[in-house]
Amino acid sequence: MLLGVASACVPDLFPDAAQRVRWQVLLSSSYGVALAVGPWLGGWLTEHASWRFVFFVNLPVAVAALLMVWIFFPHIVHHEETDRSIDWLGAVLLLLAICGLLGSAEYSQGHGFVNAMSLSLWAAASILAYSFFRHQYHTTAPIVPPKVLDDSGARKLMLLGVLTGLTMFMLIFYTPLLLQGSFGQSPNQAGLVMTPLLVFITIGSIVNGRLLPRLRRAERIIAWGQLGMLISCLLLTQLVSQTPRGLMMLVFAMCGISLGFQLPNLTLQIMAVAGRANLGVAGALAQSTRMIGSMIGVGIASVLVNTLYAQKIVSVLDKFHIQDSALISLLSSPQILIRRQDQEALVELTHRLGLDAVPLMQAARDGLVNGTHAAFVLCSLISGISILISLRLPRYTISPARKTEEDQQSY
Repeated sequence: MLLGVASACVPDLFPDAAQRVRWQVLLSSSYGVALAVGPWLGGWLTEHASWRFVFFVNLPVAVAALLMVWIFFPHIVHHEETDRSIDWLGAVLLLLAICGLLGSAEYSQGHGFVNAMSLSLWAAASILAYSFFRHQYHTTAPIVPPKVLDDSGARKLMLLGVLTGLTMFMLIFYTPLLLQGSFGQSPNQAGLVMTPLLVFITIGSIVNGRLLPRLRRAERIIAWGQLGMLISCLLLTQLVSQTPRGLMMLVFAMCGISLGFQLPNLTLQIMAVAGRANLGVAGALAQSTRMIGSMIGVGIASVLVNTLYAQKIVSVLDKFHIQDSALISLLSSPQILIRRQDQEALVELTHRLGLDAVPLMQAARDGLVNGTHAAFVLCSLISGISILISLRLPRYTISPARKTEEDQQSY
């Protein structure tokens, strides 16, 4: 809700297209700064205090944000139409569809996609989503106007939002597990190595904001960002524990710049396609589709990582003819690579059984690397598909903002 509302406020506060670009870039930049500080701070708090402080730290931030909004945020209401009713049924259907999607993704992470329960959950979420969109064509106060849904450019941008969110959150969620579990980095070290990914989202957004008004085909910047993401994800598949950290950080910086070329443009272009009357809806759609993509992406990546990890573990268990249920249970999840108590239990159990824990832990690391690299390859494929979609976007240009009479007098 917060992400959608924040994005929807920009066009209300800054109706001029050129001004909107600058403030949308600023919003994306602040998002990148927060993402950069968050992993480092979370890693430091987890390592030196407790994981519970990761949640406690949000309380003073929330209080400060509430005061800032209450004091400084202007009260603007644009109600040009006479009908101000709310589509409550549509809101309920949308809520149920998103909850169903979240539940389906969560269940599939632990149980896979190919089983009756998982398929039923995905089918139910799909039916609810279809019911919501169908309802939008038959209500007097649609949450998403049919005009936006019928526009081919808007549909392409919404699809790109889903694919971008899918790729971005696959990287954000599974890269720390790779760095800590397979490469043996501490939470603080992993947060530091990942920092360029998130800092360079800000830098990429700023560069993007400078380029947009100077390009005749500004819509192509999204394709540039997707191309950079494709190359970056292929480079990520080459990372190993011996890779210098500086080189790792450089690859993550490339990912960040690529995202900086995509995130603000997806919002700006869907606003341009939707038109002045639907700017708020368009901004919310840009954020919502990204969040939907993140839920789907994390579910797919989880299944992919867990499947390849399990294959590696099964092969090493067969190699050493291990059938102990307790030992198999300990190795069943890649979380053993970051849970110290599980590692200590593994060492104790293997010692009791007359086995060596080292090859078992190495197999777990190799399995996690295989799974994470496969997720990066999938991100590359998604980026390739996104490039093809981006090249078919409607033409988008931004005219420089006109000087106001007051500005001209100042000269």
